[in-house]
Amino acid sequence: MMTVHEVSKISGVSIRALHHYDNIGLLPATEVTDAGYRLYDETALERLQHILLFKELEFPLKDIKNILDSPDFDRSKALEQQIHLLELRKQHLENLIDLARGIKMIGVKPMSFEAFDTRKIDEYAAQAKASWGKTDAYKEYEKKSEGRSKETQQKLNVEMMSIFAEFGEIKGLSPDSKDAVALAKKLQDHITEHYYTCTDEILLGLGTMYAGGGELTTNIDKVGGEGTAVFACEAIKAMIALK
Repeated sequence: MMTVHEVSKISGVSIRALHHYDNIGLLPATEVTDAGYRLYDETALERLQHILLFKELEFPLKDIKNILDSPDFDRSKALEQQIHLLELRKQHLENLIDLARGIKMIGVKPMSFEAFDTRKIDEYAAQAKASWGKTDAYKEYEKKSEGRSKETQQKLNVEMMSIFAEFGEIKGLSPDSKDAVALAKKLQDHITEHYYTCTDEILLGLGTMYAGGGELTTNIDKVGGEGTAVFACEAIKAMIALK
């Protein structure tokens, strides 16, 4: 058994945070001594590792608790995601180190910012987060899509992509133009009406995925032309900034 001070020391989580996790039922102490000291066993430490993983994926503490308490929680899947996310961050750091060494040796020419690109990390984190879908948004999506026919779902998907086609038609404009901002709002309203309540925070996260350089970016650029996904992302940011 370890004391809260020892757990704090090995995990980097503050004592205050550990007390908070206990109070909200996220990480209950295994045992509390007569003197009121919290003690944690190996099972609790393993749970803490998973908590920190989901915090890396930017889950709210409430959602983390629901995931870990669910009988469907897959420990192996969570560890695989943690390993992959760490590997991506390791590669990112190695790229930055190589860039710094190159600048030291030969200067800053040719100018390159590729090593600072975190899109792969951001995209994977977003995908991993989505895979644990028992969030309020996911539950709302399940409810709205219940009983929906394949044809109706396909029709909604086509309508969604048609919005991106519209983005492609105006991508020569500024992202904060009236037309671009209106399209971003149209996209947000479409998601809210047919899938789940698309808050500004969720929309920003989606925008990051749209422009992340993966399969989603490719599909959007197919209907709107190269650069459409990035333009849509910037229009989303502009729309929210103008509120």
